[in-house]
Amino acid sequence: MVSFVDQVTLHLRAGHGGNGCVSVRREKFKPLAGPDGGNGGDGGDITLVADVQETTLLSYQRGPHRNGGNGGPGMGDDRTGYQGENLVLPVPVGTVVRDADGAELADLAHPGMRIVVAPGGRGGLGNAALATAKRKAPGFALLGTPGWEGDIRLELKTVADVALVGYPSAGKSSLIAALSAAKPKIADYPFTTLHPNLGVVEAGSVRYTVADVPGLIEGASDGRGLGLEFLRHVERCSALVHVLDCATLEPHRDPLSDLDVILGELARYPVPEGQLPLLDRPQLVALNKADVPEAHDLAELVRPDLEARGFRVFEVSAVSRAGLRELSFAMAGLVEAARADALAAPEPERIVLHPRAVDAKDFEIRVEHDALGDPLYRVLGGKPQRWVQQTDFTNDEAVGYLADRLAKLGVEDALFAHGAVPGSTVVIGAGDGVEFDWEPTLTSAAELAVAPRGTDPRLDGNRRATRGERRQSYYERMDAKADAREELRRERDAGLWTDQYTDDHADAAGSARAEPEETA
Repeated sequence: MVSFVDQVTLHLRAGHGGNGCVSVRREKFKPLAGPDGGNGGDGGDITLVADVQETTLLSYQRGPHRNGGNGGPGMGDDRTGYQGENLVLPVPVGTVVRDADGAELADLAHPGMRIVVAPGGRGGLGNAALATAKRKAPGFALLGTPGWEGDIRLELKTVADVALVGYPSAGKSSLIAALSAAKPKIADYPFTTLHPNLGVVEAGSVRYTVADVPGLIEGASDGRGLGLEFLRHVERCSALVHVLDCATLEPHRDPLSDLDVILGELARYPVPEGQLPLLDRPQLVALNKADVPEAHDLAELVRPDLEARGFRVFEVSAVSRAGLRELSFAMAGLVEAARADALAAPEPERIVLHPRAVDAKDFEIRVEHDALGDPLYRVLGGKPQRWVQQTDFTNDEAVGYLADRLAKLGVEDALFAHGAVPGSTVVIGAGDGVEFDWEPTLTSAAELAVAPRGTDPRLDGNRRATRGERRQSYYERMDAKADAREELRRERDAGLWTDQYTDDHADAAGSARAEPEETA
């Protein structure tokens, strides 16, 4: 037996990109003829497509795990790896796609609409694609990036023109079976209908779809009963038909009180922004089971009150088919008016795709603190994070290539501007990411130097003193020594200390200085 499922969570994993290849061409008389490693293949995407042939999400409830194909690795002789197989998942028309947090990603309200919910990873470049005039024989290749992995939620909202709403066992399933070729389950106990039933009705030249929404009870908008689970199927209907049971045997119930309860639940149900509230849509009232004598009398009694409230009232019977023709043409009139209004409505706002700004930043740096309170610099951005995923950290040449790419992107200048110093902890990516100690490259040393304009602190430390500066320094040293000797002499004359060796040498030095003067 086929069940109806209108909510499901999918666990998706797109295909991973294949790794690039490191290879060197070998020819006769040329054992090293240049790099010829091919690129890896891209991973397969996972796409959702609205398909009119699908009516339920049952298959995804039974198999919620879906994977895309992985890309193949690159090979020598410039052979590219095979592309991962894309996975296309058909879903019913009217499926709303949400992320794991509940944010709406897409509304597949029309046949053929599609959305890539899980993009595949990129294939890595081989060493042939990395070769340049300065790096003619790369000894490394880029790794493939992983595909998107996560959960999405699918929520089906029935696409119909008219919705039949009412209490359980009000006869909605019998009406849709009498109006169309639908074959819903019909029984004499409440909540027989556990999922919406759709039927196509033809009234003259108008063809429209009618949805049998499961029974509503008081408190349905707050989660009581089954009404909350299926009120979403009323959102897309352009008109409502209140099916009121005139032959109910339950005490404290009558058509007027039933209508008040249903109107209250419809008023409290929030519709998405931009849609018409449920009570503002065209509404009809069908007093059902008029074939029962007591029900016919009750319908005649409440009909004036309902018409006084502005409703068009029809007395119908699914058994005798009385009043069904008039009701079907009345619904067709509402559908035609709604379709005409939709055609006359202004075109939706066009989505304008603006080109990326030239000065837009490709990354962001956040200053955080680790467990010890030391500053930690986190680099976030599509390019840096993807480059880290593509790097083979067991290959020193690949690590150097990553450093060159980050420096060219401006990451080092930005780190310096945020206060980073050599040896600071830098993390690329959210969460754990890739952590390393930052060491500025030589190519950016000039940009990191801070000095007044027209000066370079790296040259100040190596400047050679002039001859005048050296002479002045020598005189200063000699004067300092003379002052020190004079201080020692005064301390000795004051009797603070005596030293025969010092006295003898001091007298000898004094006589040596005096003799040249006498000779002169």
